[in-house]
Amino acid sequence: MAEQEQLHSALQDNFATIRDAFGNSPDIVTSVIQFTAWNGENVGVVYMEGLVDAKTVHDMIMEPLLLANKSSGRKAGAPRPDIMAYLRSNLPGIGEDAAVRRLQELIAAILDGKTVILADGFSYGWSAHTTGGKERSVEEPTTQSVVRGPRDAFTESINTNLSLLRKRIRSPKLWYEPLTIGELTQTKVGIVFIHGVVNDKVVAEVRQRLARIDIDGILESSYIEELIQDETFTPFPTIYSSERPDVIAGGLLEGRVAILVDGTPFVLMAPALFVQFYQSAEDYYQRPEFATLIRILRCICFFISLLAPSLYIAITTFHQELLPSGLLFSLAAQREGIPFPAYVEALMMEVTFEILREAGVRLPKTVGQAVSIVGALVIGQAAVEAGLVSPAMVIVVAITAISNFVIPSFNMGISIRILRFLLMIFGATFGLFGVFVGVVAIVQHLCSMRSFGVPYMAPMSPLIPQDQKDVILRLPQWGLLTRPRLISRNRVRKHAKPTQKPK
Repeated sequence: MAEQEQLHSALQDNFATIRDAFGNSPDIVTSVIQFTAWNGENVGVVYMEGLVDAKTVHDMIMEPLLLANKSSGRKAGAPRPDIMAYLRSNLPGIGEDAAVRRLQELIAAILDGKTVILADGFSYGWSAHTTGGKERSVEEPTTQSVVRGPRDAFTESINTNLSLLRKRIRSPKLWYEPLTIGELTQTKVGIVFIHGVVNDKVVAEVRQRLARIDIDGILESSYIEELIQDETFTPFPTIYSSERPDVIAGGLLEGRVAILVDGTPFVLMAPALFVQFYQSAEDYYQRPEFATLIRILRCICFFISLLAPSLYIAITTFHQELLPSGLLFSLAAQREGIPFPAYVEALMMEVTFEILREAGVRLPKTVGQAVSIVGALVIGQAAVEAGLVSPAMVIVVAITAISNFVIPSFNMGISIRILRFLLMIFGATFGLFGVFVGVVAIVQHLCSMRSFGVPYMAPMSPLIPQDQKDVILRLPQWGLLTRPRLISRNRVRKHAKPTQKPK
């Protein structure tokens, strides 16, 4: 294969091979400097425009080369100097492992944003670190916003994301293992964990699953998530993702493993537990009493979002005797003249709301929110006035949708939206018995799942009493003395006692 070829000793032959490998692409920049003081020997520089920092190339490569050309001659009769050894000693951008001997190595260095220095008469070159190009700056999170807490978020640069984690965990025990996945994209992927805290079996499992990936390209962390997750056919996410460095740092301190992927601001974290998707970073920045109440509210919203439409359909269709007489008469009066059964009525409203929600996401930000809100109000009011749906159904669908927005994790919200439609079918077919059977099936499925060997419903199933301090309840910081039992190897945290007021 051409990629396995050794480099030529002639500079122009190397340049021709590089241009041919890239299809004579115009963004491949080649430059030749003739060292007149070194008997006219040619030194060449090659890099990919847009992947390098132009100022770094000028200051650390081109300018030192021009200075070396003026001041590094040899005396008459002296032996031929090793110009490559001289360049390595005098160019500041050349690192320790900088030798490039094969065409494959040279192409990989260029695509990595490095600049390669070649010379006539030498079948190898040096690679200099000049990575740059356009990158998005650190901005505020858009998908996981908080009232109180840090305002920085991950970017598309894996190096920037790693630095954001190191700023929060200033310890040499924070280990980073890089690897490359994707035959064509050559995407940088990194495994991050805290040595001595993480379970070594989990790290080994992550390494093994990543090593088994054989794919053409990785464009986003979701590619990795689909290829290494435990369960394939499940609506529930088994790997946690976040764009907040403080959330990932908190997971690392608990003994989890983070997976960084170049080109995406979303970092993966494993193992992931069911309760983790209902916890927010702000829970640890507020008072524990308030955080506990908010978590209870999220649990209530979870059941409302999952069960409200199916329960309404089942009760109004099969179990009217469960309703008080006044409420039953009111619902009957509202449904008088409605041409559809309750299930069709609910299905119409749910599908309409999903369409409005998707339209609000895809439209430009300036008009998306207005269209979704105005569309919901106008369509809901028009449907009631037209006699297609009852006002009670509009209220049920609205409170269901709002409850879904309370869930912090977007992935878990999608899972609930999928299961909601299945439970509506069960409720319309078998009444409350069908809803009960559907809930039992969901619970059984959840209890059978695992995330990198850890039970998905832990610490509730199996029940771990000592880990209940940070599930629904959130004890004060001085009460969180241990890490989760099934995740970390070193369970003991270091905590200071609460400050006592002076007597």
